[in-house]
Amino acid sequence: MLYYLFQYLDRHWDLPGAGAFQYITFRSGLAVILSLLLSTIFGKRIINFLRRQQIGETVRDLGLEGQTQKAGTPTMGGLIIIFSTLVPVLLLARLDNVYVMLLVVTTLWMGTIGFIDDYLKINKKDKEGLKGKFKVVGQVGLGLIVGYVLYFHPAVTIRTDTSRVDIFQEGRTVVSQAPKEEKSTATTIPFFKNNELDYAEVLAFMGGDYTKWAWIIFIPVVIFIITAVSNGANLTDGIDGLAAGTSAIAVLALGIFAFVSGNIIFSNYLNIMYIPNSGEMTVYIAAFVGALIGFLWYNTYPASVFMGDTGSLTIGGIIAVLALAVRKELLIPVLCGIFLAENLSVVLQVSYFKYTKKKFGEGRRIFLMSPLHHHYQKKGYHESKIVARFWIVGILLAIFSLVSLKLR
Repeated sequence: MLYYLFQYLDRHWDLPGAGAFQYITFRSGLAVILSLLLSTIFGKRIINFLRRQQIGETVRDLGLEGQTQKAGTPTMGGLIIIFSTLVPVLLLARLDNVYVMLLVVTTLWMGTIGFIDDYLKINKKDKEGLKGKFKVVGQVGLGLIVGYVLYFHPAVTIRTDTSRVDIFQEGRTVVSQAPKEEKSTATTIPFFKNNELDYAEVLAFMGGDYTKWAWIIFIPVVIFIITAVSNGANLTDGIDGLAAGTSAIAVLALGIFAFVSGNIIFSNYLNIMYIPNSGEMTVYIAAFVGALIGFLWYNTYPASVFMGDTGSLTIGGIIAVLALAVRKELLIPVLCGIFLAENLSVVLQVSYFKYTKKKFGEGRRIFLMSPLHHHYQKKGYHESKIVARFWIVGILLAIFSLVSLKLR
């Protein structure tokens, strides 16, 4: 909203300083400051409201140190993240940008699913919350929306060649031809030369105009990624500060990808695909990072509030959509390596337990407990140490991901 207001003031009233709002970097800076202020100032009020409404966490005794002390801690703290993200975005971002609109829809969609899950757990005293199949239906529904928009919306285009061809005649430029924007299902393969993969090529065996059927491959890929990443974030939310901190690191890296991919000069220098209009996501990402860091003010050990599924599912959905929008979804196993490890630890634990129970008559375990962070708790590590070390690993993975811009 403020973007359009100051754009009007700059054009019609020549207001000094109003032109600064046209710059993504300026609006991103304002967004991160505003989201930090909102999450820290209003976060306390939201926590007090949740406490008055007795919206507290019900903790099962799993034999973990300090676990019983967390019973009754307010949950649904994801509302702080959602509120502190959307307000700066609505004020400072270009709301006619397809990527920004898609991220706002993702935030509200996944936030609603998580809110329903938390509500059922707390108010209806249902320990299971929203049934798994309904969560999956919600994730698939979002995947269909995101996949459809990214595939069919005319504003979602790329340029793989960002060079400009100038035709000279008699010492002056007659024609300056820039490469055309095109619809494409191409994505980036990290750490490889000529690092582009087009999902449509999977259907090349069909011959003829096979590219028009690329959505058959692309949309299921989108659904899978959104479901996997949102579940990974959900599993990571198990100890104070872990999910919010590791997510902030990953989102910050995605913000760099979005900025350089949406800037024709940087994308040309780095020799990566240029994605028109994607740079505007940097404003959203700045607000989201600020909200996550502000939430950590209350969520670090000992936590005054938990994000609940309202926050964790929303975080995972946003990260997945950001990666898909900047064509870096194949980098998710590296960038979101913490989420992957948490997911795998559960899958391996359950699979091995079932296998050994069938073969030997008794179930055996690979980890002392899953997800992975609980394994280290069982080994006697303090929560703060586990979180700090996971953050360090997350920073290393983010740096390694960013290196993929030039290391091929």
